[in-house]
Amino acid sequence: MITATRIIRNAPAPFDGEVSLDYEGRLMRRRKLSCAAGDFLVDLPEVTSLEDGDAFELSDGRQVVVRAKPEPVMVIRGHLARLAWHIGNRHTPCRIEADRLVIRQDHVLEAMLRKLGAEICHKALPFRPEGGAYGHGRTFGHSHGASDDHAHDHPPANGHDHSPLSAHHH
Repeated sequence: MITATRIIRNAPAPFDGEVSLDYEGRLMRRRKLSCAAGDFLVDLPEVTSLEDGDAFELSDGRQVVVRAKPEPVMVIRGHLARLAWHIGNRHTPCRIEADRLVIRQDHVLEAMLRKLGAEICHKALPFRPEGGAYGHGRTFGHSHGASDDHAHDHPPANGHDHSPLSAHHH
């Protein structure tokens, strides 16, 4: 089977095919993919976060570009700095733009953000959140895995609790 063991970041056209992957699907190490150019096996040396415009270099020399697939998101408007702080405090991937924030649909976060005065509309858009501060790709929450969309509590670290529900501060 044709394999892809290398990624070309922000690859220049032309391409021999394309795959459309959602945010979770763009985090991979080993997986079989299909496109108009045929099936191929992705076999990367480590789990890799792929971005829209990256390409797989196939063992036969062809290139297959990755496209960010539209998925259910919430477009958030309001006091963006305050809202972004609350989103970040929950380790939630977020796209930060000049006039809006974009996160994946989550009814718990939506209720919290509305209570904070956010205006929210639901759309289907490619989700391309901000990358990590220390390099290419996504940041990982405490799970260090492909999905950190579960609720979890933090034990107090260094004697303090950073949750907004904390009744006390040190």
